[in-house]
Amino acid sequence: MAFPFPKAVVFDWDNTLIDSWISIHHALSVTFREMDMVPWTLEEAKDRVRSSARESFPHIFGDKVEAATKIFYDTYEASHLDVLTPLPQAKELLEFLVSNGVYLAIVSNKKGYILRKEVAHLGWDIFFQNIIGANDALKDKPDPGVMDLALKGSGVSLGKDVWFAGDTDIDLQCAYNSACYPVLIRPEPPEDDEFINCKPERHFASCGEIKAFLS
Repeated sequence: MAFPFPKAVVFDWDNTLIDSWISIHHALSVTFREMDMVPWTLEEAKDRVRSSARESFPHIFGDKVEAATKIFYDTYEASHLDVLTPLPQAKELLEFLVSNGVYLAIVSNKKGYILRKEVAHLGWDIFFQNIIGANDALKDKPDPGVMDLALKGSGVSLGKDVWFAGDTDIDLQCAYNSACYPVLIRPEPPEDDEFINCKPERHFASCGEIKAFLS
């Protein structure tokens, strides 16, 4: 029997549908240097960047958080659209899902107005009914309130026929917190001791692999 199609898929954005590490790491490096701190390597950034700046920057920068936040976003917004790179087969997956009547939304911990600017820049806003970023809800992902906003107006209720697809533990936690179906998208399969309290129901190495699976 074929695997049942999800009624809705809520995607993470950064490094799930697009490759944004160049912009994120550059902005972080500039911010750390301006704050007289040792910048993270790219691998450290990939390992540590999870929560929104609203949630994480106070812990990193302490009483310099306001200045650090301004530097980060000023640096990021200066060039992010120039290097915005869709991941392979991401657009094809979105087209496939929409053609099969699947409701699509985005929940990201990137600031909402920046997120929507990036989605529109690629012309992908036609695929998504709701695009939810940091500061759009009272709390950011993995709080389940973001999923209520993502499905607003869809007629779809939270449950296992709603996939949350992302590349990090915080995405899987958001799926668990909202009783949805947790899907991990990244080249590397999960390690045995990874995602202890939020195991993915399925792992796909790429967007193209999801499309092939549902086909």
